[in-house]
Amino acid sequence: MRLAFTLEYDGSDYSGFQSQKNTITIQDCIEDALKKITKKNIRINYSGRTDAGVHALSQVFDFETDIKRDNKNWINGINSNLPSSISVKKILRVSDDFHSRFSAIERKYTYLIYNSKHKPLFIDKYVCWVKNKLDINLMENQLKLFLGEKDFSSFKSSSCNSKNPIKTIYDVELKTSNNIIMITFVANAFLQNMVRIMIGTLIDIAKNENKMNIQDILNKKDRSFAGKTAPASGLFFLGPKYKKEHQINTCEVDIFNKLKF
Repeated sequence: MRLAFTLEYDGSDYSGFQSQKNTITIQDCIEDALKKITKKNIRINYSGRTDAGVHALSQVFDFETDIKRDNKNWINGINSNLPSSISVKKILRVSDDFHSRFSAIERKYTYLIYNSKHKPLFIDKYVCWVKNKLDINLMENQLKLFLGEKDFSSFKSSSCNSKNPIKTIYDVELKTSNNIIMITFVANAFLQNMVRIMIGTLIDIAKNENKMNIQDILNKKDRSFAGKTAPASGLFFLGPKYKKEHQINTCEVDIFNKLKF
């Protein structure tokens, strides 16, 4: 049988989700926990390869097993062997052809900017601090230019190994609460560092440090015309979306309430 799980994590102290040599990742922690409760080496599939320092509120992973445990025992068993910064939330039995990554039809990310002259002392691990006053109306207008199927070559990391820079952004949203600016993207997929480069570019434009608009930068298809890559600290993976037959619903989270802003 194949089991799928949702989990959340504070990515501050990890080198991303995907397993790597000589460093600690989220995947390593999960697979170590699974080995302790199953006595087997289990490799998991996962829905999003978040970078070092990036957080998640509804990551999805799955694996195949012949071990029978009730849902509560699976969740409690895994969580009891995970660091306090990682937590499994839900479990669901899925079809044998389900794959956390390849079955996903959408992915959703949110980025948090703290716009104030004063340092966000107690939430600095979860936001990008920008001292300069940002033009919110300009950011909203520029943000909409990302919508649709486009070539995002200007907004991918120089080390990105994806052969197809064309992605489709289905929805964008900007919300504010006190000094927090929350920017959300929903797309079929994202390139390496794509969200963080889009955010960095919007910040530069909103500070009048980049005189080009988003459409001009997209047309250039050249990373050098986009802005700086925004820090990983402000980025949250809100989770993937699947077709109804997979019955996995990554819950919509009120991130302001979640982080007690």
